[in-house]
Order: sequence, then structure tokens, then C-alpha cells
Amino acid sequence: MLLTPKHIEFQDRVREFAQKEVAPLSAHLDKTGEFSLTLFKKLGESGLLGIPFPKEYGGAGLDTLSYAIAVEEISRVCGSTGIFVAAHISLGCSPIWIAGNEEQKQKWLIPLARGEKTGSFGLTEPNAGSDAAGTETTVKKVGNKYIINGAKRFITSGAIGEVITFTATHDKSKGSHGISAFVVEKGTPGYSAGKDEDKLGLRGSITSELIFEDCAIPCENLLGCEGEGFKVFMKTLDGGRISIGALALGIAQGALDAAIEFAKNSGQHKEQSIQGLIADMATRVAAARGLIYQASMLKDAGSPYTKEAAMAKFYAAEIGMWVCTQAVEICGIAGVTKKYNVERFIRDVKLTEIGEGTSEIQKIVIAREILGK
Repeated sequence: MLLTPKHIEFQDRVREFAQKEVAPLSAHLDKTGEFSLTLFKKLGESGLLGIPFPKEYGGAGLDTLSYAIAVEEISRVCGSTGIFVAAHISLGCSPIWIAGNEEQKQKWLIPLARGEKTGSFGLTEPNAGSDAAGTETTVKKVGNKYIINGAKRFITSGAIGEVITFTATHDKSKGSHGISAFVVEKGTPGYSAGKDEDKLGLRGSITSELIFEDCAIPCENLLGCEGEGFKVFMKTLDGGRISIGALALGIAQGALDAAIEFAKNSGQHKEQSIQGLIADMATRVAAARGLIYQASMLKDAGSPYTKEAAMAKFYAAEIGMWVCTQAVEICGIAGVTKKYNVERFIRDVKLTEIGEGTSEIQKIVIAREILGK
């Protein structure tokens, strides 16, 4: 799929940034699990934390395809940074862009898109993951305040999030129709981040619990209308699937790069079995890229893209896991040591089959779009 000269220029710029600013930190972030405030500031200064939003709201005024390209290029060297960017834009910023009023966009979207504040997104709960309609965090309106009680789990950038969008239910018996979307700011009484998860991969990305204990937020923190939170978050997830697909794609490309380099240095590239495997890996990566770019362009054109986004995320995650596995096989025993990046890539890519809707959920979404709901 041919990119325009502007997209190629942007791709080159992000690739240079990734190689210069992100790659040297990737192993350290994975080892320590630290959040690099310095890198966060550089991402913001480079305009990479508000790519798809208009300039008047602090963004870069670019399109979804540019955003997917950026996540891919960053994830090619560091999945932890890639998922931070994807979660910040798709999950932290997008609900405010989708459902926020002008005052809310001025207050929260602009500093988020500029990289002045970190964003997060609270949907998953101890008893509500794939079934987002099973939200148990409660909200009760008292005067001009909403009182929130409950907990969220496995929240990307949870502990470092300064502006957090989240869901809560007014009436669990109403299912998805009883759910609303809100914004809470770090430091609000009754709101706190719980423990950080000690994860298999993407260890440089902070993943935390969020806890609400009689947390009172102003009525102005409601996103959209009461009872429309589920719709807001489902629309958010449609776009988010493209970014997580791009994350898987970038990690897969990074693993392929490493496997090619290892094969050449070791002389394995002369063996037909290795040549065939590299060809298969490269073809699947290219196919995933085509699906992600197609979904991005459909979104940019204002066309329906739910099915295509689910296909892109599903396929990229599945081939990402396969490609990373083959990369480890090519590197042999060295592939499971810290000396080579493929060990990190295979740990990082697993999350893409789970987060933002599991592969099984993606297949349900695709089937419903094809067969009817």
C-alpha cells in the first residue's frame, strides 16, 4: 500500500525519533519498569501525543494513518513506549474528543494532546473485562456532585495518569444503558491508584489498579449524557483497536528485523529453510500492515470501520505472536537471553492478543458485522 510523500516524510521523522530517543532506553525501561518523565516530555515536544487531534486543541492536526504509523515505528524499538503512546491518545484523549463539550476539551484535551499531562482510561474491573457492560463501579448523583465507588484493574498508565476517563453504572440492572462516562483528575479526594502489576511484558508501561472510595466529582465531569457511557467507550475502542494493531505490527517488525540481522551475521541466511521462514514472516507482517492502514484510511474517510479495525487488531496480534516466536527460533538458544531483543519482543507482544478486546472478542465483532447483530 503506497503512502503519500507527506506520510513517508512523517514516517521517517518518527523512525529517527524512535531510534535516537526511544531505542537506547528500551532495555532499561523493560528491566526497571520505570516511567521516563524525560521521554514523556520529548514525546510531547515532538507532537507525538496529540497526532490525530486538531491544532486548536493542542494536537498535530494529522490523520489516523499517521497515528498508526507513529505507534508502529515506536513499537518497533520499544513496545512499552508504543503502548504508552497508544493508550494516551486512543484511550486518554479520544473519549474527551468524542463526547466532551467545548469547556471539557479546553480544560483536558489541550494539555493532554500537548503532552503537558498524562492520560489514562478506566474500563476493566475485577469482574468486568471482555464484558464491559458488566461494569460494577457505581455512581450516585448527590446535589451537584457524582459520588463514585468501586475499582478498576489492569489500567495502562493508571498510577501516572493525571486525567482519567472511566465508566460507572447508575443502575446495574440496566446493563449497558445504565453506564455513564466521567473524568477524574489525579489528586481528587477519594480517588487513588492501587498496586502496580508485575507483568510478563511491556514492563516499562505502568499498569495499575484505580480505587474510588466515596470519590466526589463535579457534575461537569460527566462526558456526554447520562447512560451514554457505554456508547462512548465502544466508539473509543473501535479506534483503539487500530492503535493496538499498530503496536503488534511494530513489535512484529522489530522481531523480524532482529531475526534478519541474526540470520545474516550467523550465515543462516544461506539456508533455504531460513529463507522460507523469513519470507513467510515478512509476508504476514506486510498483510497486517495492509489491514491496519486500510482501517485507518476508512476512519479518516468517515466510513464505517468497526469490522476492519477488529480484523486489523485480531490479525496483527495473532501474526505478531507467531512472528516473534519464529524470531526466537531463528536465534536459537541466544533468542531466550537478554542479549537479543527478541526475548523482550515475544513477552511484549502477548498483551496485544488480550488488551483492547481479546482475539476471541474481535472474532465476535467481525462475525456480527458480517452476519448481522
